[in-house]
Amino acid sequence: MLLFRFSEDAFNSTFISTIGIDFKIRTIELDGKKIKLQIWDTAGQERFRTITTAYYRGAMGIMLVYDITNEKSFENIKNWIRNIEEHAAPDVQKMILGNKCDMNDKRVVSKERGEQLALEYGIRFMETSAKNSHNVEEAFYILSRDIKAHIDKKLEGKDNRMLPPNSGGVHLGPGGSKPKTGWFSKCSIL
Repeated sequence: MLLFRFSEDAFNSTFISTIGIDFKIRTIELDGKKIKLQIWDTAGQERFRTITTAYYRGAMGIMLVYDITNEKSFENIKNWIRNIEEHAAPDVQKMILGNKCDMNDKRVVSKERGEQLALEYGIRFMETSAKNSHNVEEAFYILSRDIKAHIDKKLEGKDNRMLPPNSGGVHLGPGGSKPKTGWFSKCSIL
């Protein structure tokens, strides 16, 4: 539902949870640049774990989502983090989201427990609600900024090469390509 809320700005109470893999593309503007996000929604159920790990490899950012009204979904976050550490790039940007914060009366996982878990792993944390759109845009923009900052930092390190004096050459970005005005990000949601 978070992906549907972010990509379509809509909520469907009869929405069927993801079976296997789903994805959406949305272009956002970040720091004056157009950024194309390819967002993969991988099923969080245990039976899909072997399928979903293949999608970690190229991911630049991963959102781990649990349901604040479901203790088991919260407990599974640690398993997913281990799985990510095993299959994703070591520098993948991560965020934990406690979803359904609009259902505070049915809450079984406190906000403090979510914050503590995120702190334990050094990961950002937010509570969201796909139903009323609370923090959904913000979560995607924060993770996108983290990814962009990480990419910019990596590019800075590579761009500190010196051209020989009077070489007449034009310094290009990594891989010999001209720097682009925007970038493409692949993000996975668990």
